[in-house]
Amino acid sequence: MGSGQWHVEKRSTLRNESFLKEYGPVSETGSLSIIVLGASGDLAKKKTFPALFNLYHQQGLLNPDEVHIFGYARTKISDQELRDKIRRYLVAEKNASEKAEALSKFLQLIKYVSGPYDSEDGFKRLDKAISEHEISKKSSEGSSRRLFYLALPPSVYPPVCKMIKACCTNKSDVGGWTRIVVEKPFGKDLESAEQLSSQIGELFDESQIYRIDHYLGKELVQNMLVLRFANRFFLPLWNRDNIANVQIVFREDFGTEGRGGYFDEYGCFRIITLFSVLQVLCLVAMEKPVSLKPEHIRDEKVKVLQSVIPIKDEEVVLGQYEGYRDDPTVPNDSNTPTFATTILRIDNERWEGVPFILKAGTAMGSKKADIRIQFKDVPGDIFKCQKQGRNEFVIRLQPSEAMYMKLTVKKPGLEMQTVQSELDLSYKQRYQNVSIPEAYERLILDTIKGDQQHFVRRDELKAAWEIFTPLLHRIEKGEVKSIPYTVGSRGPTEADQLLEKAGYLQTHGYMWIPPTL
Repeated sequence: MGSGQWHVEKRSTLRNESFLKEYGPVSETGSLSIIVLGASGDLAKKKTFPALFNLYHQQGLLNPDEVHIFGYARTKISDQELRDKIRRYLVAEKNASEKAEALSKFLQLIKYVSGPYDSEDGFKRLDKAISEHEISKKSSEGSSRRLFYLALPPSVYPPVCKMIKACCTNKSDVGGWTRIVVEKPFGKDLESAEQLSSQIGELFDESQIYRIDHYLGKELVQNMLVLRFANRFFLPLWNRDNIANVQIVFREDFGTEGRGGYFDEYGCFRIITLFSVLQVLCLVAMEKPVSLKPEHIRDEKVKVLQSVIPIKDEEVVLGQYEGYRDDPTVPNDSNTPTFATTILRIDNERWEGVPFILKAGTAMGSKKADIRIQFKDVPGDIFKCQKQGRNEFVIRLQPSEAMYMKLTVKKPGLEMQTVQSELDLSYKQRYQNVSIPEAYERLILDTIKGDQQHFVRRDELKAAWEIFTPLLHRIEKGEVKSIPYTVGSRGPTEADQLLEKAGYLQTHGYMWIPPTL
């Protein structure tokens, strides 16, 4: 056996052992049917099916003797045509030969059914196909498991859920279940979100509904609770006495090309800030839960959202990149922001007076998502080094996952000079034999296991909409304007001015560089 082959096998073994230790085997008594609705769309092809393939092949957590995957969409294609459509998204070309056998076996697990989203005919055919699979696996009545993944626009959730309930749910409950996964955005404002929640809630219990936000499946987001509550030295520091501000940044280096009409309907607030950024804020700001049970964790997240005071217009900067309106699907007078910096303030004992700066944007100079905890100045600056920058704890979510603490140290040499450096935990360097799973893999597996910890609960969703709906309505009325900014820039200069006003001090002359292996 060559050394390269040994390292590949060792890495795969470590990965599988790690996942199995955390989750246990997916296998249960009844068959498992995973139904991807919107199977011919981009989300299904680029995210859902690749995640399922990785769970099947790389992680070894989907048992081919129990699992079958069904695609459903309006497009009239055959089983093989769907397999051909998604094949290139499952395996990189350079790995095609070594994964060919596994890919072929996985694709044979996929069956396709076409039909409308608002008619029983198609869903009855889908139910028949699922039932045939369950019979072939000799599942006892009521023991089978059905997972419906809605890779669809929110506008069709109500009719689809109605059809699933009427035609496709597990017929009885003897250890089996029916679960629904819905993608963000969940509505456009508080009223529409509550209406959508009511429509789905009339059909399924809250325990059956999984509102997915893929950022909650990212490794370093899931690490937040461990960092905060398993490390003694953070406990006395994590409060308004020591922290000057918290910054959460999500930025993309590409624009809205090909999805301008969809983006203009929702904007970066509804797609990014309201869900992904706000979920991360909750994990940073929440109190220690009673236990790690999903409901205890989600209870604490709701308390954070309920403590947020109304947003002030002077603590918001909106931007729209130049050329955004050139998209023919975008109105010429659109005020929809493609960039937003917002300051949230939490009115409780721990966080009173600490600004939480939320930044999200597209067509920026780089792709990055991180959490930046900036600490207050050291009193009595005997080294005269405050201008070099404050201590910061940075959690880099993507790319190049890492955690590092910026701190002031003596510069090597004979002189007593100070310089900023870091204590660095870069995952690619520290965990060379561990492959970090994609967010969708972890969240789909959580859904199968029935763990709702990393999904948004209905009251949590409502509290989030209560924070942002008044501002969104003012934006739609043109009361808060989007400022043009150049593609590839940091966004409007007014956003940097707002950060400075909020008390954030930028470090000059220091740049974190990911360590090489």
